[in-house]
Amino acid sequence: MSFAPSRSLGAPSSAASKGSLGYRVMYRLGITPWEGQPMPPVLTALVEGPDALPPGRALDLGCGTGNHAIYLARHDWQVTGVDFTPRALDRARQKAANAGVTPDFMLGDVSQLGVLDLTPGYALLLDLGCFHGLDDLARDRYVAGVNDLAAPNACMVLFAFQPGGRGPAPRGISEEELTRRFSGWAVKHRQALATEELTGIARRAAPAFYLLQREASS
Repeated sequence: MSFAPSRSLGAPSSAASKGSLGYRVMYRLGITPWEGQPMPPVLTALVEGPDALPPGRALDLGCGTGNHAIYLARHDWQVTGVDFTPRALDRARQKAANAGVTPDFMLGDVSQLGVLDLTPGYALLLDLGCFHGLDDLARDRYVAGVNDLAAPNACMVLFAFQPGGRGPAPRGISEEELTRRFSGWAVKHRQALATEELTGIARRAAPAFYLLQREASS
């Protein structure tokens, strides 16, 4: 079975280029510890819970092999996934075809969303392990791009390590920095992962899921 090549506009920034090589090597070697995790409860609540959002347009930033985009598409969301790793996007397309859904997977740099052919108005945004690894300049550009694309009252689910030096692992971000950078958004919920379920770097990083909501006037 063949798949269309990734849509791509714009070259990766220096921040993305540095991380891209590492991720490409890890995908090539099959070292992908972030794969195969259960759907975050904060996401399933938004999609399937008693107060679920009505299906609309969703943007998955750093979508990897597409697990979360496929989940959303199965629940009638119109999903765009962005990632800078071609091998991951190839797998995402194959998995989506096997699942009978059609998310739009794009090759691109999340810190340069403005150069991608994206239409504003996303009601739901996901970042399940991308933002917390970016450097400061890339974080500034990322948030600017998100603000240009998110609808008023949009929700965002974001996964992040707490800040700290952990070798090649993502640098992490504090809730204080997250709140400061996402001005015009409110942190509605924070769900820390149970440490007994974690091992190694992940346990030391004290990861958490955040639910952010954009203010209607932002």
